[in-house]
Amino acid sequence: MTGANPGLPCVGAAVLDTTRNRVGRVMGAEGPYLQLRPLGGGRPWDAVPAHLRPLTSAELLSALVAEANARSRRGPVHGPPPPT
Repeated sequence: MTGANPGLPCVGAAVLDTTRNRVGRVMGAEGPYLQLRPLGGGRPWDAVPAHLRPLTSAELLSALVAEANARSRRGPVHGPPPPT
């Protein structure tokens, strides 16, 4: 874990918030907290840096596959037709 503050994960790092047992990506810092967002996007949350740990390669792969599976179950996102 490197960055502007030694010992803190970098922006973009995938981590496990052990307090909530949730995986998230570090988006930034606000006061004493790091702001995390789910890997597939969604509502961010604040986490205490001492309660975070980096994901192993296997954990990251598992979390990404779980997110892709959840996204496929939600179905395609329909928006306006592309411009012609």
